[in-house]
Amino acid sequence: MDIKELTKKMNDFVRSKGWYETDSKRPQTPRNLAISLNLEVSEILEHFQWNEEFSKDDLAEELADVALYLLQLADASEIDLEKAILDKLEVNASREWD
Repeated sequence: MDIKELTKKMNDFVRSKGWYETDSKRPQTPRNLAISLNLEVSEILEHFQWNEEFSKDDLAEELADVALYLLQLADASEIDLEKAILDKLEVNASREWD
């Protein structure tokens, strides 16, 4: 499954919950999605807060949450995430690293 298919699955889920409706209690705006993405990333940090041990299943669930919000944020912002990633890899390849 590629990024476009994953994004469609995410959009289908969000639509099924009614979160794209104008009167939704969870407006799916780029701002709100960016905040949600940040909160989910913070939940990843909780797994490492006091030690290096973590539950692989719990971490996988949090990583999936981050990926889903990232896909949705890119889509809501009309950004082709696959292209953005490939472009950024090219930029990084030409950078000088320590």
